[in-house]
Amino acid sequence: MRLSVSLLMVTLALCCYEGNALVCPALLAENFGYLYFNKDLFRLQLAKFMPPREAAEALLTVKKCTDGMPEFKRNLIAGALGEVVLQCPV
Repeated sequence: MRLSVSLLMVTLALCCYEGNALVCPALLAENFGYLYFNKDLFRLQLAKFMPPREAAEALLTVKKCTDGMPEFKRNLIAGALGEVVLQCPV
């Protein structure tokens, strides 16, 4: 549960730090991939940002926890992220 709250807080900070903030479509795609893609597909998606190898591996290590969550909990997180997008239009 702590991971989902952390992900939500980071998304809120990135998306709604000011009143006229716009949600970056790449951020939405990355969050969707984080929640629903398998490890290999998410690694490909992450590669377009060219992160340092250590950072990418750390994110993939944390993703193992998310992959272990039941799908209905991941859907709840995605729903919360959807609410953020509604407040910060694309």
